This record gives sequence, structure tokens and C-alpha cells, in this order.
Amino acid sequence: MEALLTACQEADSTEVSAKPKRSFYAARDLYKYRHQYPNFKDIRYQNDLSNLRFYKNKIPFKPDGVYIEEVLSKWKGDYEKLEYSHTYIQWLFPLREQGLNFYAKELTTYEIEEFKKTKEAIRRFLLAYKMMLEFFGIKLIDKTGNVARAVNWQERFQHLNESQHNYLRITRILKSLGELGYESFKSPLVKFILHEALVENTIPNIKQSALEYFVYTIRDRRERRRLLRFAQKHYTPSENFIWGPPRREQPEGSKAPKTPAPPTSGHHSQTSMHKKPKDSKNPSAAGRVNSKAAEDKKVTPREPEEETDWPSSEAGSEAAGSGDPEREGDADDSRPQPEETIAHALEKKESASPSEKDEEREKRNKDCESPGETGSHDDALLQ
Repeated sequence: MEALLTACQEADSTEVSAKPKRSFYAARDLYKYRHQYPNFKDIRYQNDLSNLRFYKNKIPFKPDGVYIEEVLSKWKGDYEKLEYSHTYIQWLFPLREQGLNFYAKELTTYEIEEFKKTKEAIRRFLLAYKMMLEFFGIKLIDKTGNVARAVNWQERFQHLNESQHNYLRITRILKSLGELGYESFKSPLVKFILHEALVENTIPNIKQSALEYFVYTIRDRRERRRLLRFAQKHYTPSENFIWGPPRREQPEGSKAPKTPAPPTSGHHSQTSMHKKPKDSKNPSAAGRVNSKAAEDKKVTPREPEEETDWPSSEAGSEAAGSGDPEREGDADDSRPQPEETIAHALEKKESASPSEKDEEREKRNKDCESPGETGSHDDALLQ
């Protein structure tokens, strides 16, 4: 515990960098969250429901042994206790991932559905949310999630600006809101924090966490872009604004090999030399295709909006290649990888007979003429 407090104090004393950088690892973590933890096998603690039982006031949170009703009634307004106790936040705002308190268990999909159907659990969850907002100097003003400054905002904002370990708590709270049915509450809170940090300058130290973590907990892509545009408009100095985490360079050995050109020697190459080119039949159509390709190259690149927060290859099949998941949307990850497709084509080519190779070459020439088949595997991954 002492080591944790020391680390928090060191974090509080760290000055915000003049030119902030975005974390690739934060982007990968939040990508997994927004996409419901792809490839995660949800089999642990299926019958335990400890988070739901805690919110039904049937068990206390560990290791403190305090029930939820006591937290809501006696801890509310006790800012010292809320500040220096580090074991309650994982129970008040559970996630589908392990936190620092190993006594707290992860949510399961079954538990989430049961939680949403339990009115007393939802009622207490919203009370816990209000309690933490007040601790930060914020108040919930309606049922749609809109927030405003609380009465004690000046004192609490000053504390929030200096106690940066609370930014981790805000990230957890935002994630938990999305898991337990209150996704719509996240955007008003993030917009409020961005306004206070960038426009009012009341909590300037929080802007880095807001742009790197808070915004990217929001699952709606259009809403994230709206918040990023708002931040870019008010960010100072404007030249230091970063739209998103940078692309992680892939090792050279991981790049997809190019398909080798067909052999140019031997009987088959002589046969192909005597064949008339197909595009000579309709030169005007080929000219239109070439002019269209030239126009596409002249298109001015659009203004950067939300840069990639794609996961690395360490995430396995959670994303295809090095594509941007924000541009891919919810594309199917089950499509074949470029390396697999090329390897299959090469294997088929080697085993083909001479006549089959000629037919394949003719088919490839036809495909090159067709405007609808001009895209490569790499282009498909970036759509």
C-alpha cells in the first residue's frame, strides 16, 4: 500500500509535457474495451455474481468488509476516505478486466445482463456515480447524463488538478457506465471535462488523460470525432494537438510479400508473346480506366480527424493486419489475410499444368482490364 501511495505522489508531482505523446498501449486497451474484448473466453465466475450480490447489499466488498449501503450513506462527502482508500473503486465500478484489488472479480456477460434487470442494483449504482461526481466537484443534473459544476467545484477542481491518480478512476467509471447500460452518460461527462480543461482552464492537467483515455471509452465513432473536433478547436498551442495514437511500425519481415511475376522464359513465354493484347479491342475503355486512376491520385487528402487506435499484432486476430479499426468499423475479421491468400495462389500455381497456367494468365489479363477488380489486399484492409 505504501508503494502504491508513493507511486501516486510521484505521478501527482509530474509536470504535464509541453508536447504530449499518445500511448499505443492505451489505444490497444481501449480498442479491446470498445469491441467487447474480442477473443476473450467468458467462462470465469459464471455462477458467483459477486458484483451483483454486493450491489444487492448481500455481501461486503473485500478486504474492507463494508456493505454498499454503508458506503453510500457514510462515505458520501468523506473526501479523505474516498481519496486515500484504494480498494472500493473496483467494487463500485466493476469491469470485465482485473483491477488492482485482486479480491474484486471481473464482470461476466451473464452478470451484466442480470445486473441490468435488478432495479435495486441499478439504483445504488447511480447513487455511487453521483457520489463520485461530487467528489470530483461535478453534479448530475438530469436522467440523460448531463452534468454541471457542483457547489464545491472550486475546491474539488483544484484537488482534481493536483491528484492525477483520480484520472484512472474516471477512466474506470466511464468504462463501467458503458458495461452496465449507461453508455449515453459518458459523452456529457467527457465533454464537460474537456470544456473545463481546454476552455475554462480550471483543470488543465487532465486534458492529456481526457484525450488519450476518456474520449476513447466512448463506443460511438461519430461521437468520438465530435469530441475530438471540439478539443482541437480549443487546444493550445494548436500545433501540439494530436488526433490520435500513431501507427506502430510493423517489422520488415511481417510485411506481405508481393506476388511474383509470371515466368518469362520457355515455351509458355513464347506462346504468350504471340497473343494479341485484350485491351486493343476497346482502347477507349482502357483510356477511361487510366484517366480515372489518374484523377484518384490527384485527390487532395482530407483533414485528419481521428487517427488510428488500432491494436498491434500481439492482439492476434482482433484486427486484420495493420488496418485502422476506426475506418474499418465493424468489418468481419474472418476474411483471409494477404499472406494466406498469396501462399495459396503460389501453391496452386506450382501444381498447375501448362495449359492451366495459360488459362490462369489469360484470366489475370482480363482481371486487369476490369475497373471493378483493381483493388489490392492492402487497399481492402484500409477501407
